[in-house]
Amino acid sequence: MTKGIGQLVGVVIVLAAGITAGTLLSGAQPSTAPSGPGMGMAAAGTPEGPATMPAAVYVQLTPQGAGGRADQTRIPLIGEEAPAFSADTTQGPIKFPEDYKGKWVMLFSHPSDFTPVCTTEIMTCGAMAAEFRALNCELVGLSIDGTASHIAWLRTIAQKVKYKDMANVQVGFPIIADLKMDVAHKYGMLQPTASDTKTVRAVFLIDPNAKIRALLYYPLTNGRNFQEIKRLLIAMQTTDKYGVATPADWQPGEDVIVHPPSTMDGAAERNADSKEYNYVDWFLCFKKMPKEMLTLAPTQK
Repeated sequence: MTKGIGQLVGVVIVLAAGITAGTLLSGAQPSTAPSGPGMGMAAAGTPEGPATMPAAVYVQLTPQGAGGRADQTRIPLIGEEAPAFSADTTQGPIKFPEDYKGKWVMLFSHPSDFTPVCTTEIMTCGAMAAEFRALNCELVGLSIDGTASHIAWLRTIAQKVKYKDMANVQVGFPIIADLKMDVAHKYGMLQPTASDTKTVRAVFLIDPNAKIRALLYYPLTNGRNFQEIKRLLIAMQTTDKYGVATPADWQPGEDVIVHPPSTMDGAAERNADSKEYNYVDWFLCFKKMPKEMLTLAPTQK
């Protein structure tokens, strides 16, 4: 048995909400789709369905040699502490989170240097780096390539590559050389069903307290919308500063949502005559949030 465990390659243990223990152990397909908030999950032991496992945990075991250890890959969740790491980059060694105290960080991975989609992405990030910095956000890139490869790629981009209205783009933020995949494993950037040797297009927005606030995963073939990621960053900063929420497709300067009351008395106090907010119903009220009240990049003011 011990020998068998030592030879495990790419084994994935999944405990997903809505999949029963019996289904998981038998290997059978679940009779219903995994459930969660808003998806009609049956409570454990209720007539609506069998007892379910309430959490989702993903663990990847990679090959373990003699005397070695099995590496674990887990995607950090929103609200958790961002995993700490030290790494070599195109701007020298960095330590996270020590080097980024008091700042937001956008940590993002790309599959490989000298590839077309990644080139357009890194150029876009290079061109937008000042806009993110104006929002107190530093960019940190990553791929499973060496520092020499990163440098050669960035020099080629600066000297030869044109994309849309961008040319001669200088990428001044650090790109991690994660040849041993240490950081990629800590952040769940390696997904074997996509590739065993390339990171997917992961994005982590990490706040000044080193907490994961948002994460996005894109497939290898499709580039990210960094304007949308910047919009999300501004929305979260607005929430933190004013205690409001932002509606679908919100853009800076548009109305924001007043958090709904949590008691019957609070609901009764909401009324259409209020001058503080635009009343739609007791649970849906908007208020003005002009751009002048927000922290924005110079191009958005």
